[in-house]
Amino acid sequence: MIIAVDGPAAAGKGTLARRLAQHFGLAYLDTGSLYRAAALRALKRGDPRDPAVAEAAAREVRLEDVNDPRLRAEDVAEAASVVAAIPAVRAALLGLQRDFAHRPPGGAKGAILDGRDIGTVVCPDADAKLFVTASIEARAERRSRELRGSDSGSIYPRVLQDMKLRDARDSGRATAPLQKAADALSLDTTALDADAAFAAAVEFIARKRRGR
Repeated sequence: MIIAVDGPAAAGKGTLARRLAQHFGLAYLDTGSLYRAAALRALKRGDPRDPAVAEAAAREVRLEDVNDPRLRAEDVAEAASVVAAIPAVRAALLGLQRDFAHRPPGGAKGAILDGRDIGTVVCPDADAKLFVTASIEARAERRSRELRGSDSGSIYPRVLQDMKLRDARDSGRATAPLQKAADALSLDTTALDADAAFAAAVEFIARKRRGR
């Protein structure tokens, strides 16, 4: 079984995907961490906006890179959004994601991947697709609360502006833009708590499995 979970930053897709992976016994991959890993490597090489630098960095990424704590830094997150818009970077990471989905590690009976283009590009054949979203104000407030624990200088207006720019890059890029797959279930978590989102997702996935 393959489950695709897409959506913008801080909508709650990662929390939902990890919970679903545990519930169904699936291997889990946060594909955004792969782009962060590429961004971290690109920052070490030079300018992540340089397509050649970014592509070379992406080709060095391995699955174990997603566990690097440095990936959570804000400069890496910003660079990740930049490198993710480069077609050669997306092409370099596509095989890694598809291999995880179709040959999940650890003897898992399936995989769940979250990202921006899982249901539309990476795994268009996924058994179930979810699109998790929320208002940009709610997402910026959530991200601000996360950052205050490690960066007291982070404030809501800056986070909101950064998120608007990131959303514009993700949705406007020519290659694999952020968009909802036609057969995906939409979950708006602006006013939906984690338990309700999880229950709706489990019910949807169960219906999909019965209909196979």
